[in-house]
Amino acid sequence: MNTSEQVKAGSAAARALLSRAGSVKNSALAQMALLLREKASRIFEANAADVAAARKAGLPGPLLKRLAYDEGKLLESLSMLDALGRLPDPCGRILEARRLDTGLTLRRVSCPIGLIALIFESRPDALVQMAGLAAKSGNAIIVKGGTEAEGTNRILAELMAAAGTEAGLPPHWLGSIETRTAVAELLAMDEYVDLVIPRGSNEFVRHIMESSRIPVLGHSDGVCHVYIHEDADVGMAAALALDSKAQYPAACNAAEVLLIHGAIADRALPAIADALESASVALELCPRSMALLGPGRGRSLKDDGDWSVEYLDLRMAVRIVDSLDEAIASINRNGSGHTDAIVTSSESAAERFMDEVDSASVYWNASTRFADGYRYGLGAEVGIATGKLHARGPMGLDGLMTYKWKLAGAGHLVADYASGGRSFDHVDLGGETGSYHGRG
Repeated sequence: MNTSEQVKAGSAAARALLSRAGSVKNSALAQMALLLREKASRIFEANAADVAAARKAGLPGPLLKRLAYDEGKLLESLSMLDALGRLPDPCGRILEARRLDTGLTLRRVSCPIGLIALIFESRPDALVQMAGLAAKSGNAIIVKGGTEAEGTNRILAELMAAAGTEAGLPPHWLGSIETRTAVAELLAMDEYVDLVIPRGSNEFVRHIMESSRIPVLGHSDGVCHVYIHEDADVGMAAALALDSKAQYPAACNAAEVLLIHGAIADRALPAIADALESASVALELCPRSMALLGPGRGRSLKDDGDWSVEYLDLRMAVRIVDSLDEAIASINRNGSGHTDAIVTSSESAAERFMDEVDSASVYWNASTRFADGYRYGLGAEVGIATGKLHARGPMGLDGLMTYKWKLAGAGHLVADYASGGRSFDHVDLGGETGSYHGRG
């Protein structure tokens, strides 16, 4: 099928999915897991070829890490699919219910968005995540991965599509395109595609936004901060800084900037620097930090004034600030609105930080690496949304849902209310909220 045919078929599949029971969607998830296990060697072989070609082409280290789909990634995919299967069906949920008048009841009910296009770079595991989320939420999907993972993506898309249809999802519920020309054609088909979700660099996301009239839900930079307040426990601060930066530095929720209060810097910064440098983290130090620590292997003076760099590597910027106010202002000015953490023993300082830092996720005494849909209990995630509309932070099933209004009456006429013959009573029916109806 050409791109136009795929998109139109995907749109038809999205309408067919509206009537699929939750039991069918859960069967699709189970079948996906089964095929991933059965075809693991084939997937690994294709991924090894992709990684080898990317390494030969000089793909940067952080992107090579994201490109890998190995035994560990497979286990993560299986765990994700299992978690999704255990979640309740998000479709048909009554979000609010109101009696407008006797015999006239209004309900706001959750439903899928429709046909979603996922355009992503590097990570082939994102394809499995999105396929699982789409199936569970009742959305159809078209995927386009980066050329660096073309072989892996082709096999994964084939397996996920087959698993869904074998379990009872409509044909063409998952489609796949591979070329830039196909992407351009898809982005022009706003009559059929309901949402585009790009995952990649800030420049990549901006390009997609500027290339289509279709709504775009962008997931881009992760310039995350760890701020060490003046009353922080030094051991905890060192451990949290290390986990936030080095546990998996290529992730968008890895911390890129360490802020430390000047009142604790003499005591805390050497210990934190030692912990980071023991994990081979190179430090870019502000002049005050450099004066305190002195030169050393992997240390460099950061005097360019740019505190908004996303390294995605074993590198971290370090800056001394003189107040909580200065830390908050620095984060709001230089951060990307992704995830930021404070280390402090003061509840009032923590509450101020979490209230005033304008990010999707704000933490108190916890690693920034917790910003993840699976860790939040969402089953999986499409990505991290740093905007403020529709979805924010780790975006799971709820982010793939919209709603419709259902009004049930008994021949009610607006003319009767306009004339004053009848009046609204607008009684909320809170007892109905959250229930599920007509779902297997």
